[in-house]
Amino acid sequence: MNQDAFGLIFTGEPNPYMRDLTLSRAVAAVPFGGRYRCIDYILSDFVNSGVRNVGLITQKNYHSLMDHLGMGKEWDLNRKRDGLFILPPYSTKDNTGVYRGDIDAFHSVMQYVRRSNQKYLILSGSHTVFNTTFDAILNQHRATGDITIMYNEDPRFFPEEQNRDLRLLLDQDGMTVTELEWNPRRPRSNYRSCEIIIIDKTLFEDLVDESYSRGGIDFTRDVLLSCVKELKVMGWRYDGYVARIDSVNTYFMHSMELLNAAEAKDLNNRTHPIYTKVKDEIPSVYGAQADVHNVVMADGCRIDGTVENSILFRGVTVERGAMVRNSILMQGVKVSAGAKLDHAILDKNVTVSSGRSLIGYEGIPLVFRKNLTV
Repeated sequence: MNQDAFGLIFTGEPNPYMRDLTLSRAVAAVPFGGRYRCIDYILSDFVNSGVRNVGLITQKNYHSLMDHLGMGKEWDLNRKRDGLFILPPYSTKDNTGVYRGDIDAFHSVMQYVRRSNQKYLILSGSHTVFNTTFDAILNQHRATGDITIMYNEDPRFFPEEQNRDLRLLLDQDGMTVTELEWNPRRPRSNYRSCEIIIIDKTLFEDLVDESYSRGGIDFTRDVLLSCVKELKVMGWRYDGYVARIDSVNTYFMHSMELLNAAEAKDLNNRTHPIYTKVKDEIPSVYGAQADVHNVVMADGCRIDGTVENSILFRGVTVERGAMVRNSILMQGVKVSAGAKLDHAILDKNVTVSSGRSLIGYEGIPLVFRKNLTV
């Protein structure tokens, strides 16, 4: 049990690269992996690490997220002491309720931070997905540094979709951070932050207050970059699977990677399970003409057509003669008879009419927002 640590998740990151997937929801609430939301993974990481005090900062489009989380029961965070605290924006004489960046957000919830009894803060974003516990990184932080950043080695780079890309340059010991790069056009390092920062609570308070008083906006740009020269900043390497949901293309890419056994096993490690809101559904039904290969499928689906290399969420219907390949179909999608899908992402309750063909391409998937009929 890590009783000396608490978590703070910022879910208000603006992300234009997610396009229609975040028109009415935060990135944290985007469905991922057939039955989960992005937020489920980081919350489960906290719970599986024994962290029982978690604050979640919201900003825009957070109604879907709040509906999903409720009181935190599914994550065992509905407690008398500590638990899950949802921290929506609110207006006071010092706070307009509209955050220019995460410095504003952290400053606005400082009362929650100060009343938390734990010594260490685990600061997290919400669009990076992985399955781990924080025991090892906390142990290293207690022994070595002022700030510890969790990172992994990721040689992939998408300069046209750059959003919140923090790169670490390390000393020969592989731990001491000598320099940080923020959204570099030509990265000098493949070591990329996993959006996990561990910091002493009192140090965090001082850094945020100082930056806020000087008009700081972004914690990474206005605080972390300068901290490398003034404080002891350490890195902690994570070698498991990491999915960064920071654009439509990376969302599609990482979803398709879950069709590979190694990535799926790592992300759904039974040693520390992923928890989510439970919705009871009937088992999926396969018709006599169903042809299904290499598919992640949730409960409540009805399949009478062909489905290959795809992710299907709850309650999806694929009628006879329909063909679905290399696609992501979210809850309640209906693919009518004779329709064809390839490299497509269909949000909740989209209906594809009979005989329609929706064909995207590798790296350019088609995206259809909620409740459309096409």
